[in-house]
Amino acid sequence: MGVPAFFRWLSRKYPSIIVNCVEEKAKECNGVKIPIDTSKPNPNEVEFDNLYLDMNGIIHPCTHPEDKPAPKNEDEMMVAIFEYIDRIFNIVRPRRLLYMAIDGVAPRAKMNQQRSRRFRASKEGMEAAEEKQKIRQEILAKGGFLPPEEVKERFDSNCITPGTEFMDNLAKCLRYYIADRLNSDPGWKNLTVILSDASAPGEGEHKIMDYIRRQRAQPNHDPNTHHCLCGADADLIMLGLATHEPNFTIIREEFKPNKPKPCALCNQMGHEVKDCQGLPREKQGKHDQFADSLPMAEQEFIFIRLCVLREYLERELTMASLPFTFDFERSVDDWVFMCFFVGNDFLPHLPSLEIREGAIDRLVNIYKNVVHKTGGYLTESGFVNLQRVQMIMLAVGEVEDSIFKKRKDDDDNFKRRQKEKRKRMKRDQPSFIPGGQFSPQALGNRSSPQAISNPRQAAFEMRMHDRQNSTTSSSANTSLTPDSSPSLAGGIKRKAEDSDSEPEPEDNIRLWETGWKQRYYKNKFDVDASDEKFRRKVVQSYVEGLCWVLRYYYQGCASWNWYYPFHYAPFASDFEGIADMPSDFEKGSKPFKPLEQLMGVFPAASGNFLPPTWRKLMTDPESSIIDFYPEDFAIDLNGKKYAWQGVALLPFVDERRLRAALEEVYPDLTPEENRRNSLGGDVLFVGKHHPLCDFIVEQYKTKNTEPVDIPPELCHGIQGKLTLNENAVLPDQTVESPVPMLRDLTLNSAVSISFKDPQFDENFVFKATVLPGAKKPAPVLKPGDWEKTNNDGRPWRPQLGFNRDRKPVHLDPSAFRTLGHTMPRERVMPGMYANAVPLGAYGSPYARPLLSGQQQIPKLLSNLRPQEAWRGPTPLFQQTPQRSPWSIENGINRT
Repeated sequence: MGVPAFFRWLSRKYPSIIVNCVEEKAKECNGVKIPIDTSKPNPNEVEFDNLYLDMNGIIHPCTHPEDKPAPKNEDEMMVAIFEYIDRIFNIVRPRRLLYMAIDGVAPRAKMNQQRSRRFRASKEGMEAAEEKQKIRQEILAKGGFLPPEEVKERFDSNCITPGTEFMDNLAKCLRYYIADRLNSDPGWKNLTVILSDASAPGEGEHKIMDYIRRQRAQPNHDPNTHHCLCGADADLIMLGLATHEPNFTIIREEFKPNKPKPCALCNQMGHEVKDCQGLPREKQGKHDQFADSLPMAEQEFIFIRLCVLREYLERELTMASLPFTFDFERSVDDWVFMCFFVGNDFLPHLPSLEIREGAIDRLVNIYKNVVHKTGGYLTESGFVNLQRVQMIMLAVGEVEDSIFKKRKDDDDNFKRRQKEKRKRMKRDQPSFIPGGQFSPQALGNRSSPQAISNPRQAAFEMRMHDRQNSTTSSSANTSLTPDSSPSLAGGIKRKAEDSDSEPEPEDNIRLWETGWKQRYYKNKFDVDASDEKFRRKVVQSYVEGLCWVLRYYYQGCASWNWYYPFHYAPFASDFEGIADMPSDFEKGSKPFKPLEQLMGVFPAASGNFLPPTWRKLMTDPESSIIDFYPEDFAIDLNGKKYAWQGVALLPFVDERRLRAALEEVYPDLTPEENRRNSLGGDVLFVGKHHPLCDFIVEQYKTKNTEPVDIPPELCHGIQGKLTLNENAVLPDQTVESPVPMLRDLTLNSAVSISFKDPQFDENFVFKATVLPGAKKPAPVLKPGDWEKTNNDGRPWRPQLGFNRDRKPVHLDPSAFRTLGHTMPRERVMPGMYANAVPLGAYGSPYARPLLSGQQQIPKLLSNLRPQEAWRGPTPLFQQTPQRSPWSIENGINRT
């Protein structure tokens, strides 16, 4: 969802929604890794029924990770995806259903954002490669040292789009993976697995929501099903609330800012490419044994408990003395709707509403003040009451001017504080930093300091270097060696960054000055603000977008063809007279085909994923659609500081012109390309122990070509239609491995079959309400959790885990003394005890082995999290021998 700061704002405002995941780690015995038995109870003290994987949130970090070396080839990428799924499965341990959803062809409204992302990614990738090559040549010309350049093809992440060979291969690999786990993993024994690959149209998370909606409408659905959805997008929180399921949890990677990344040129830590100086790599450890190990910690996961978020919202949204009956479920839907105004994947956010400025809180306060006048709620089951929305938006419009002025004042104050900070740093820092043997060493460096050699010569070089710096206007970045040649390893004179020297993006709108609306429409839309007809057209399109987005979240895709045809949003004060605007959409619209979507979202640089004649349409100057694929395009910062926050000014794709151009090249498709260009569906997998297995096998034996209903009593209440699959996984048939490094499944007992969700009439409305029979989860929040501090003045502490009665670990003085004797003393740092490395008794690779005669400590610290391993394990030959406190030297006999 297009609100980068939404999760940060939510987790700070409602901190108890976050719970750290407890993960059982695999153990090794004699060098053999013992797999984890996921059929055992969940260590998080909660049992989940269904696990849904938004696969694109897994595919991207596994194929082009940011904090570790990228996989060398496609096979390694697939294995990384398998391991990631295994890890999530180990944490969640679903008991009924595993649903894997890969993004298929998206609605046209989403394709505009996909187009912007892919054009940006291509442009930034080429610019980064050019900049990297330029800096590399400059460093080598100055005599710097860089490792040999790796000759490997750059992975184009744009291939993670429906219709490409990569996505087709991924679907085959996942079918193999599912069959393998159903055959070998006891935790998958009674599990129903549904795979919705890239051939099935729809975004991954919305295919999941559509499945949940349709199952909720069935009479056999369990209203107390515990759902867990894996994904990092902020809109998953909105989607989870929109289901009105009482037990809904989201699992995602814990975000840790400023992760260290190696330089892309020299592969060393501590600087970026633009700051690389080509210095020789320092020895990592006494014998350079850590040369190939990056200082990183394994990514950890957190749970977001939506039942706790509902508790927070119930307290915040409850209103007294209403002219109508208060309905909490309806107020949650209104809250979700108001969040759309600060940004989403389909519409630009309103200029006056920024999440970092508390826009959602402002909207909620206005909503609570105006709701007495509206006479009811803003939404109902995904349909918007525009007359009531108009009252909210006009109330925001009344304060737009003051919002813009306050934004300017806050920005000026921030810049002033930053300038003062830089001046202080410039004043307080030393004017010269020695280099070479006398250069400052980072604390905790693995390598021990080198012995000083020829200190007189080194001191002479530093004096000469300092004298040179004081007599020349430019600060040199070299020092003199004995042969008078420049050395990049010399002292570096720091430059203080002056805020006055930083180029500020030009702002022609000046929203804080009178006449801002006139300037905005003239600059952004190239029309006069007095053009009421055009302004109403923009507002109508935006209102249609709000109705489309809410319908998409609650009922499914209202139209595959609709999209917002402008790059910018109107002002809240323009939402006048919207009550009578139409909000209906054409029925019977169809999604694009996969290769058609590729033509709509890919830049010409990614044309290698398309058939040759299709690719030619992107580059041929005589092509009728060549204007869809500009080689360069402008990015409007729109008042922001960074390019990624700006608006990519790309031309919108005309669907009729695109289809007309493609008609001429459709005959050139090969049978394989035609297969990849067709729309598919979901596939259901079960193992031999599943009650539904015999039923599915019987369908294949009788060769029944008609769709049959799933007996809900055989499949945890799941309902839908089953049809025979051409490429089915069948018992007693070998499942070939698409990854050469993995074995074929010769003793397969799993079976697969095509699955289709229950179908409803086009006008059917899924009710947004809690189902009858649903039990409200036990409250988690206590009275003190509503405030920053409890009544007794102690700092606020969130609940640990899902069990509110869990007792925190307590160490008595004797345990602390024992730890003092056992923990490596060189690792103990003041104030860092909570992050101490667990002991050898818990299988940590960073633990120090016990000395002879020492007793193992019981598992007192089983819930402490390991310290982030910046330094890696200390080898035995580097460990300082320590005497046992019970040794003879202390006057006590061990026996």
